Amino acid sequence: MSGLSFQARHGMGRRIVGEALVAHDGFSARYDLNRLQGVFSRPAHKLVGQSYVDKVLVLDTAKGGVATAWMLHEMRSRHMAPAAIVFNTVNTILAQGAALGDVSMLAGFDVDITAQIPHGAIVEIDPETRTIRVLDSSEQSARGPAATDAQRVHGPR
Repeated sequence: MSGLSFQARHGMGRRIVGEALVAHDGFSARYDLNRLQGVFSRPAHKLVGQSYVDKVLVLDTAKGGVATAWMLHEMRSRHMAPAAIVFNTVNTILAQGAALGDVSMLAGFDVDITAQIPHGAIVEIDPETRTIRVLDSSEQSARGPAATDAQRVHGPR
């Protein structure tokens, strides 16, 4: 699966390389996260209990309202933010929040991106070219959703 590349319609931010946290689920900084502990906390979320800090979140859609904008900014100020967010669909409020929080983002694919990127894979997000590329999926995806931070890599801050 390494070497797969997907083109988004929208991208912003800086180039990021990191571990992908993947789920066909939504994202709300307000309702899905424990922003003090750095984990998904909503019991019904498919990533509950997993750390989102410095990860590349690959999710279905953005949820929620204006609180996400200041929450992503606040999370970044405490070094508790995701490195990047990748969505099948995004709303303007989340796009604004990602910009304010300096969180790289891609959105809008011709395929369900949550079905294409292996959970735990090391991916490269390049907003300039609007691409996500799987760099390494062998060891991480074999370990599945319990992958740890040990092999996390991220771009410069």
